[in-house]
Amino acid sequence: MTSVSSCFQSLRDRHQCALIPFITAGDPDLATTAQALIALDRAGADIIELGVPYSDPLADGPVIQAAATRALQSGVKLADVLAVVAKVSPEIKAPVILFTYYNPILNLGISEFLRRIVAAGVKGLVVPDLPLEESATLLEPASLMGIEVIMLVAPTSPVDRMKAIANSAQGFVYLVSVTGVTGMREGMGSNVAGILNQLRSLTDKPIAVGFGISDPVQAKQIKELGADGVIVGSAMVKKLAAEGVDSIEQFCRELKTAIS
Repeated sequence: MTSVSSCFQSLRDRHQCALIPFITAGDPDLATTAQALIALDRAGADIIELGVPYSDPLADGPVIQAAATRALQSGVKLADVLAVVAKVSPEIKAPVILFTYYNPILNLGISEFLRRIVAAGVKGLVVPDLPLEESATLLEPASLMGIEVIMLVAPTSPVDRMKAIANSAQGFVYLVSVTGVTGMREGMGSNVAGILNQLRSLTDKPIAVGFGISDPVQAKQIKELGADGVIVGSAMVKKLAAEGVDSIEQFCRELKTAIS
Protein backbone atom coordinates (compact mmCIF):
# COMPACT_ATOMS: atom_id res chain seq x y z
CA MET A 1 0.00 0.00 0.00
CA THR A 2 1.56 3.28 -1.13
CA SER A 3 1.24 6.74 0.41
CA VAL A 4 -1.52 9.14 -0.56
CA SER A 5 0.97 11.59 -2.13
CA SER A 6 2.70 8.84 -4.10
CA CYS A 7 -0.66 7.62 -5.38
CA PHE A 8 -1.57 11.08 -6.67
CA GLN A 9 1.87 11.58 -8.22
CA SER A 10 1.59 8.30 -10.08
CA LEU A 11 -1.86 9.26 -11.38
CA ARG A 12 -0.66 12.72 -12.43
CA ASP A 13 2.23 11.16 -14.32
CA ARG A 14 -0.34 9.14 -16.28
CA HIS A 15 -2.76 12.11 -16.60
CA GLN A 16 -5.43 10.26 -14.64
CA CYS A 17 -7.99 11.32 -12.04
CA ALA A 18 -8.23 9.57 -8.67
CA LEU A 19 -11.37 7.77 -7.61
CA ILE A 20 -11.89 7.92 -3.83
CA PRO A 21 -14.93 5.96 -2.59
CA PHE A 22 -16.10 6.33 1.01
CA ILE A 23 -17.73 3.70 3.20
CA THR A 24 -18.65 3.67 6.89
CA ALA A 25 -16.81 1.05 8.92
CA GLY A 26 -19.05 -1.50 10.58
CA ASP A 27 -22.12 -0.96 8.41
CA PRO A 28 -23.75 -3.38 8.05
CA ASP A 29 -21.00 -5.27 9.91
CA LEU A 30 -17.22 -5.45 10.16
CA ALA A 31 -16.91 -8.57 7.98
CA THR A 32 -18.71 -6.74 5.19
CA THR A 33 -16.42 -3.74 5.65
CA ALA A 34 -13.38 -5.97 5.07
CA GLN A 35 -14.97 -7.48 1.97
CA ALA A 36 -15.93 -4.04 0.70
CA LEU A 37 -12.40 -2.65 1.06
CA ILE A 38 -11.01 -5.52 -1.00
CA ALA A 39 -13.79 -5.22 -3.59
CA LEU A 40 -13.31 -1.46 -4.02
CA ASP A 41 -9.57 -1.94 -4.46
CA ARG A 42 -10.21 -4.66 -7.02
CA ALA A 43 -12.66 -2.42 -8.88
CA GLY A 44 -10.15 0.37 -9.39
CA ALA A 45 -10.43 2.64 -6.35
CA ASP A 46 -7.22 4.65 -6.10
CA ILE A 47 -7.67 5.69 -2.46
CA ILE A 48 -10.34 4.47 -0.03
CA GLU A 49 -11.86 6.70 2.63
CA LEU A 50 -13.11 4.78 5.66
CA GLY A 51 -15.44 6.50 8.07
CA VAL A 52 -15.06 5.84 11.78
CA PRO A 53 -18.56 5.71 13.35
CA TYR A 54 -19.18 8.70 15.59
CA SER A 55 -22.20 9.76 17.66
CA ASP A 56 -22.30 13.42 16.60
CA PRO A 57 -21.18 13.58 12.95
CA LEU A 58 -21.57 17.29 12.19
CA ALA A 59 -20.43 17.12 8.56
CA ASP A 60 -22.41 14.03 7.59
CA GLY A 61 -25.76 13.93 5.88
CA PRO A 62 -28.60 11.52 6.70
CA VAL A 63 -27.26 8.50 4.78
CA ILE A 64 -23.86 8.46 6.47
CA GLN A 65 -25.33 9.45 9.84
CA ALA A 66 -27.68 6.48 9.64
CA ALA A 67 -24.81 4.15 8.72
CA ALA A 68 -22.73 5.41 11.65
CA THR A 69 -25.68 4.96 14.01
CA ARG A 70 -26.19 1.36 12.87
CA ALA A 71 -22.49 0.63 13.37
CA LEU A 72 -22.46 2.19 16.84
CA GLN A 73 -25.56 0.26 17.83
CA SER A 74 -23.69 -2.89 16.85
CA GLY A 75 -20.91 -1.91 19.23
CA VAL A 76 -18.28 -0.93 16.65
CA LYS A 77 -15.34 0.95 18.16
CA LEU A 78 -12.14 2.47 16.79
CA ALA A 79 -10.15 -0.63 17.74
CA ASP A 80 -12.52 -2.75 15.64
CA VAL A 81 -12.12 -0.45 12.65
CA LEU A 82 -8.32 -0.58 12.90
CA ALA A 83 -8.41 -4.36 13.19
CA VAL A 84 -10.23 -4.51 9.85
CA VAL A 85 -7.69 -2.19 8.23
CA ALA A 86 -4.81 -4.23 9.64
CA LYS A 87 -6.37 -7.39 8.23
CA VAL A 88 -6.89 -6.13 4.69
CA SER A 89 -4.08 -3.59 4.21
CA PRO A 90 -1.55 -6.24 3.10
CA GLU A 91 -4.00 -7.35 0.40
CA ILE A 92 -4.87 -4.01 -1.21
CA LYS A 93 -2.99 -1.40 -3.24
CA ALA A 94 -5.19 1.61 -2.51
CA PRO A 95 -4.10 3.63 0.53
CA VAL A 96 -6.73 3.83 3.25
CA ILE A 97 -7.52 7.20 4.81
CA LEU A 98 -9.63 7.44 7.95
CA PHE A 99 -12.46 9.97 8.20
CA THR A 100 -12.85 10.71 11.90
CA TYR A 101 -13.86 13.57 14.15
CA TYR A 102 -11.36 15.15 16.51
CA ASN A 103 -12.90 14.12 19.82
CA PRO A 104 -11.98 10.41 19.51
CA ILE A 105 -8.41 11.45 18.69
CA LEU A 106 -8.18 13.69 21.76
CA ASN A 107 -9.87 11.08 23.93
CA LEU A 108 -7.23 8.51 23.07
CA GLY A 109 -4.37 11.01 22.92
CA ILE A 110 -2.80 12.21 19.67
CA SER A 111 0.41 10.16 20.01
CA GLU A 112 -1.39 6.95 20.91
CA PHE A 113 -4.00 7.45 18.19
CA LEU A 114 -1.30 7.95 15.56
CA ARG A 115 0.67 4.97 16.82
CA ARG A 116 -2.37 2.72 16.50
CA ILE A 117 -3.40 3.85 13.02
CA VAL A 118 0.16 3.56 11.71
CA ALA A 119 0.36 0.02 13.09
CA ALA A 120 -2.90 -0.83 11.31
CA GLY A 121 -1.64 0.43 7.95
CA VAL A 122 -3.65 3.65 7.66
CA LYS A 123 -2.01 6.23 5.36
CA GLY A 124 -4.05 9.39 5.86
CA LEU A 125 -6.62 11.26 7.93
CA VAL A 126 -9.58 13.52 7.24
CA VAL A 127 -10.74 15.35 10.37
CA PRO A 128 -13.63 17.65 9.36
CA ASP A 129 -13.98 19.47 12.67
CA LEU A 130 -10.26 20.24 13.07
CA PRO A 131 -9.90 24.02 12.63
CA LEU A 132 -6.90 25.33 10.74
CA GLU A 133 -5.81 27.37 13.75
CA GLU A 134 -5.41 24.23 15.87
CA SER A 135 -4.26 21.83 13.17
CA ALA A 136 -0.53 21.94 13.94
CA THR A 137 -1.09 19.85 17.07
CA LEU A 138 -2.07 16.95 14.80
CA LEU A 139 -0.31 17.78 11.52
CA GLU A 140 3.20 17.94 12.91
CA PRO A 141 3.30 14.61 14.79
CA ALA A 142 1.30 12.92 12.01
CA SER A 143 3.84 14.03 9.42
CA LEU A 144 6.69 12.60 11.50
CA MET A 145 4.89 9.24 11.57
CA GLY A 146 4.07 9.15 7.85
CA ILE A 147 0.37 9.97 8.19
CA GLU A 148 -0.91 12.61 5.76
CA VAL A 149 -3.64 14.88 7.14
CA ILE A 150 -6.01 16.04 4.41
CA MET A 151 -7.52 19.48 4.99
CA LEU A 152 -10.95 20.61 3.79
CA VAL A 153 -11.72 23.80 1.91
CA ALA A 154 -15.35 24.99 2.01
CA PRO A 155 -17.03 26.86 -0.85
CA THR A 156 -17.50 29.79 1.53
CA SER A 157 -13.80 30.01 2.48
CA PRO A 158 -12.23 33.41 1.65
CA VAL A 159 -9.16 33.35 -0.59
CA ASP A 160 -6.62 33.94 2.16
CA ARG A 161 -8.05 31.10 4.20
CA MET A 162 -8.16 28.79 1.18
CA LYS A 163 -4.47 29.47 0.62
CA ALA A 164 -3.58 28.84 4.27
CA ILE A 165 -5.51 25.56 4.32
CA ALA A 166 -3.92 24.42 1.06
CA ASN A 167 -0.46 25.25 2.41
CA SER A 168 -1.10 23.09 5.48
CA ALA A 169 -2.77 20.19 3.70
CA GLN A 170 -0.91 16.93 3.24
CA GLY A 171 -1.65 14.35 0.56
CA PHE A 172 -4.30 16.42 -1.18
CA VAL A 173 -6.73 19.27 -0.61
CA TYR A 174 -10.34 18.19 -0.07
CA LEU A 175 -12.63 20.69 -1.79
CA VAL A 176 -16.19 20.56 -0.45
CA SER A 177 -18.39 21.16 -3.48
CA VAL A 178 -21.45 22.49 -1.64
CA THR A 179 -22.32 24.34 1.53
CA GLY A 180 -23.77 21.91 4.07
CA VAL A 181 -23.39 18.25 4.91
CA THR A 182 -22.59 15.21 2.81
CA GLY A 183 -25.33 13.67 0.71
CA MET A 184 -26.50 12.78 -2.76
CA ARG A 185 -27.64 15.65 -4.98
CA GLU A 186 -29.18 15.76 -8.43
CA GLY A 187 -26.78 18.38 -9.77
CA MET A 188 -23.44 19.89 -8.98
CA GLY A 189 -23.20 23.37 -7.53
CA SER A 190 -22.85 26.01 -10.22
CA ASN A 191 -19.86 27.57 -8.49
CA VAL A 192 -17.71 24.42 -8.31
CA ALA A 193 -15.72 25.32 -11.42
CA GLY A 194 -14.94 28.81 -10.14
CA ILE A 195 -13.87 27.61 -6.69
CA LEU A 196 -11.77 24.82 -8.19
CA ASN A 197 -10.00 27.25 -10.52
CA GLN A 198 -9.41 29.68 -7.69
CA LEU A 199 -7.97 26.97 -5.47
CA ARG A 200 -5.83 25.72 -8.34
CA SER A 201 -4.27 29.19 -8.62
CA LEU A 202 -3.27 29.00 -4.95
CA THR A 203 -1.66 25.55 -4.78
CA ASP A 204 -0.02 22.90 -6.89
CA LYS A 205 -1.16 20.15 -4.52
CA PRO A 206 -3.73 17.65 -5.81
CA ILE A 207 -7.35 18.73 -5.32
CA ALA A 208 -10.13 16.19 -4.82
CA VAL A 209 -13.78 17.21 -4.84
CA GLY A 210 -16.41 15.64 -2.61
CA PHE A 211 -19.89 16.09 -1.09
CA GLY A 212 -22.82 15.53 -3.42
CA ILE A 213 -21.23 13.40 -6.17
CA SER A 214 -23.55 10.46 -6.59
CA ASP A 215 -23.22 8.95 -10.09
CA PRO A 216 -20.79 8.47 -13.00
CA VAL A 217 -22.12 11.49 -14.89
CA GLN A 218 -21.37 13.85 -11.99
CA ALA A 219 -17.99 12.18 -11.42
CA LYS A 220 -17.07 12.80 -15.06
CA GLN A 221 -18.20 16.43 -14.77
CA ILE A 222 -15.89 16.98 -11.79
CA LYS A 223 -12.99 15.36 -13.61
CA GLU A 224 -13.59 17.52 -16.69
CA LEU A 225 -13.54 20.64 -14.51
CA GLY A 226 -9.93 19.77 -13.71
CA ALA A 227 -10.12 18.00 -10.35
CA ASP A 228 -7.33 15.58 -9.50
CA GLY A 229 -9.71 13.35 -7.57
CA VAL A 230 -13.40 12.55 -7.17
CA ILE A 231 -14.84 11.49 -3.80
CA VAL A 232 -18.09 9.50 -3.70
CA GLY A 233 -19.57 8.86 -0.26
CA SER A 234 -23.31 8.81 0.44
CA ALA A 235 -24.22 7.02 -2.79
CA MET A 236 -21.64 4.33 -2.03
CA VAL A 237 -22.78 3.94 1.59
CA LYS A 238 -26.45 3.72 0.57
CA LYS A 239 -25.74 1.14 -2.12
CA LEU A 240 -23.65 -1.02 0.21
CA ALA A 241 -26.38 -1.02 2.87
CA ALA A 242 -29.17 -1.79 0.41
CA GLU A 243 -27.52 -4.02 -2.18
CA GLY A 244 -24.28 -5.41 -0.80
CA VAL A 245 -20.63 -5.69 -1.76
CA ASP A 246 -21.12 -6.89 -5.35
CA SER A 247 -23.21 -3.80 -6.05
CA ILE A 248 -20.62 -1.31 -4.84
CA GLU A 249 -17.89 -3.16 -6.73
CA GLN A 250 -19.86 -2.69 -9.95
CA PHE A 251 -20.65 0.93 -9.03
CA CYS A 252 -16.96 1.59 -8.39
CA ARG A 253 -16.08 0.16 -11.82
CA GLU A 254 -18.66 2.42 -13.46
CA LEU A 255 -17.30 5.50 -11.66
CA LYS A 256 -13.72 4.60 -12.59
CA THR A 257 -14.69 4.14 -16.25
CA ALA A 258 -16.44 7.52 -16.24
CA ILE A 259 -13.34 9.40 -15.10
CA SER A 260 -10.78 7.40 -17.11
